[in-house]
Amino acid sequence: MTAARRPAWLLLGVSGGLILGALAFQFIGGLAPCQMCHWQRWAHLAVIGCAALALAAPRLLLLPLGAMATSAGLALFHAGVEQRWWEGPGCAMPVRPGDDLLGSLIAAPVVRCDQIPWSLLGLSMAGWNLVISLSALAAAAMMWRRTWM
Repeated sequence: MTAARRPAWLLLGVSGGLILGALAFQFIGGLAPCQMCHWQRWAHLAVIGCAALALAAPRLLLLPLGAMATSAGLALFHAGVEQRWWEGPGCAMPVRPGDDLLGSLIAAPVVRCDQIPWSLLGLSMAGWNLVISLSALAAAAMMWRRTWM
């Protein structure tokens, strides 16, 4: 592994691990994700895709760095909503044409973005996502700086 590719591998591994952890919480732990949790997952999938590009072309490392910064921003926003520092989006559930709206609403589990269903050491999943994403971003940025500057 060349030094130029290490930051991309780091970001790919961290985002991949966070996605796997979120899926484990959902499917093994039974914690259904809220709308903002899905946003964070999409951001980590973007990090994975951009990091894969940067592995092929290391000069593109700014793409996964930007995607990881976006992921950290979404995690901060979600953690702030959970702490009631600011208001978040209304909880939404997809309804397709032809669906029984009332039946769908009654059957759907309510997963609120402003509730903390799990925490460790005083941090929610969004809080841990923020800490891990910022740490990975800082480490990858320092590696990038040493390699390219």
